[in-house]
Amino acid sequence: MSELQSFYDSGLFSFVILPVLIFLARICDVTIGTIRIVMVAKGQKFVAPVLGFFEVLIWIITMSKVVQNLDNWLCYVAYAGGFATGNLIGLLLEEKLAMGFVKIQIITGNDAHLLIEALKEAGYGITHHDARGSTENVSIIYSIVKRSDIPRVEEIISSYNPKAFYSIEDVKFVSKRVFPVKPESMRWRKGK
Repeated sequence: MSELQSFYDSGLFSFVILPVLIFLARICDVTIGTIRIVMVAKGQKFVAPVLGFFEVLIWIITMSKVVQNLDNWLCYVAYAGGFATGNLIGLLLEEKLAMGFVKIQIITGNDAHLLIEALKEAGYGITHHDARGSTENVSIIYSIVKRSDIPRVEEIISSYNPKAFYSIEDVKFVSKRVFPVKPESMRWRKGK
């Protein structure tokens, strides 16, 4: 017992191990918090509270260790560094998970017929209409797709109309699942 207490009182624990543990714990709770915020925005009513429980539990344990070691400035640095790193990791993880759906709006002054057909051929449901831009007539194409399909849709846009303007917005809820409308084996082919 005295050996364990002497280890906790040692410089190695106070100035190396404890700050590293605080840093790692802070990365965990901030990463979980970032994912929780995304889940709240996407309406995940059951996942978000569970993530929130673990986020706060880790935070309380970490904060108690910081308060117990107020004279150790390395704990402050580890706490702040873990927060910053946790934000970065949380954002990268959320990007990799690519959960949910987005609305892609494409505005093109060129003939949109081939682009529309390519999107349909790739299995994406689309809605389109003609409109008047500030200097010319344009076509506006809308599609709701899985976030994981964004690179594929961007590739189709750049293949058929590289100068098209497009924007991507998160969608919280979709009432019908029309995407993709064809099996995954149906691939788009340029010129069809």
